[in-house]
Amino acid sequence: MLDSRQKENRDFARGLRHRSSDAEYLLWYHLRGKKRLGWKFRRQQPIGPFIADFVCLRRRLVIELDGGQHSSPAHSDYDARRTRWLERNGFRVLRFWNLEIYDDLARVVSRIDEALAEAEALPPQSLPTGSGR
Repeated sequence: MLDSRQKENRDFARGLRHRSSDAEYLLWYHLRGKKRLGWKFRRQQPIGPFIADFVCLRRRLVIELDGGQHSSPAHSDYDARRTRWLERNGFRVLRFWNLEIYDDLARVVSRIDEALAEAEALPPQSLPTGSGR
């Protein structure tokens, strides 16, 4: 059963899926429907206290897309904390700038495929729980 904070996080993630950036839509086209080596991705997925842009739960691979706002010191610190938390909880995190999606999507997709191939398949498990965004 979800507590109120988890429900709030889930509802917030649902809203993010309806407000995806153009870069997110473009990458999602290449991730959805098990297009990446047959692995399933989810978008705007709550994981503990955070919401991942994209995640392959079975491979424990998180993909984050960063727009220009992520270059500010405050946002960079927040992103570093998120990455550390996710890594401590067994996830590998790949970060790409939105411009990389527009300028060299083939390289981004290739890097994702490499990470999927390197990762060991894990049995399904429950996600870490937490609160906040």
